[in-house]
Amino acid sequence: MKILCVSDQIDPLVYSTGAKERFSDIDLILCAGDLPSDYIDFIVSTLNRQTYFIFGNHNLKEFGYYHKQRTQKGPHPTWLEEQSMGNLKGSFGATYAGFKVLKDKKFRIPREGKKPRPLLIAGASGSIRYNNGLSQYTESQMFFKLLAMTPRLIYNKLRYGTYLDIFLTHASPRHIHDKEDPCHKGFECFNWFIKKFQPVYLVHGHIHLYDMNTPRTTQVGKTTVVNAYSYTILNLESE
Repeated sequence: MKILCVSDQIDPLVYSTGAKERFSDIDLILCAGDLPSDYIDFIVSTLNRQTYFIFGNHNLKEFGYYHKQRTQKGPHPTWLEEQSMGNLKGSFGATYAGFKVLKDKKFRIPREGKKPRPLLIAGASGSIRYNNGLSQYTESQMFFKLLAMTPRLIYNKLRYGTYLDIFLTHASPRHIHDKEDPCHKGFECFNWFIKKFQPVYLVHGHIHLYDMNTPRTTQVGKTTVVNAYSYTILNLESE
């Protein structure tokens, strides 16, 4: 299975008339945040492949379709009330994976001595909180949102023999690809998550690769952490 991962930047090789031919062998698309909805819509309509997305900390026009918001007093007029509304509008042909654990039966992942299982995906939108904006979380807020996903992950382990294949995030784990400025620090709880649930890939955005010689992959135990900035292509074993 070939997976096209995109985030943070509109890449001219993707957003082009030749995209259908250039990426004709792609099976799955992952959008790791900070992308305009019309760009995601172009990718979906051009490549016509299953697409999952999460939100970053920018390009949040459709954020309210998936998360409740309310007004509070103070310098920051809106904030996220931690409750998903599900897919309502603005889905632009893609499936929202933010703070969900999903299985995709379109893909068959082989298992030794057993029937193939579906592809297992989880996602986490947003960045570390740095100015109280939308889709920003404190460390503890993010941890409890991950904790809320654990019953479904445990079910996956019991049912399919593994917790997860892909963890799609915007921010990176702390001290893996992240930066030291307040906006671009990663989440410590992502390190806990990948140690506990051991996805094959953690795919993130948020960290711009101004020097394209900077490595975009880091191996952490059984998990390959991948920076999807602009675009990159991954491979995952499937039937």
